[in-house]
This record gives sequence, C-alpha cells and structure tokens, in this order.
Amino acid sequence: MILDRYFPALYNALGIFLPLITVNCAIFGGVSFMAQREYNFSESIVYGFGSGLGWMLAIVLLASIREKMKYADIPSGLKGLGITFFTTGLMVLGFMSFSGVQL
Repeated sequence: MILDRYFPALYNALGIFLPLITVNCAIFGGVSFMAQREYNFSESIVYGFGSGLGWMLAIVLLASIREKMKYADIPSGLKGLGITFFTTGLMVLGFMSFSGVQL
C-alpha cells in the first residue's frame, strides 16, 4: 500500500513478487523465534507443523470471510482494506484466546 502510493516504480517492478517477499519475511520471523528459543529437533518439527497449520487456517479463514463480504452490504467507507483490517483484528482476538490455554 505504501509502496504503491509513494514508490509506484518500485511497486510495479516488484509486481507479483511483493506478496512472496512478505510471506518469506513471516517465515523467517518464525524461524528466528524458534532459533532464539533454542528448540531441539523434535520441538522444531512440532513448532514448524503447528506454525504451518496455523498459517493455513488463518489464510483460509480470511479468504472465505472476504469472499462472503464481497456480496455483503458494507458501507462505502469500509469497503476494501478497511473491512479487511477490521476482520483481521477480530480474527486476531479469536486466535489470542488460545494463547492462555495450557495443555
């Protein structure tokens, strides 16, 4: 969004690779978190599987909600990115409820 507005040449040059760069940064953040905690091999496998499953769940949920919102009656001021931020915030609150669960 910022690149598109202030640096359109860079945004056009990156094209389809910009979302891929963003996802790679998220993956690197997860790996850095795991390295900082000094997980052993089995903990790393479980963490990687859980992270991938959580990422997939979040992406599928957001995509399905956005698909339903495409046909919903949303005020013009919230259409597009505004309602996506609102929806993502509500999803984050739902996922944060799992952070206090002890197994």
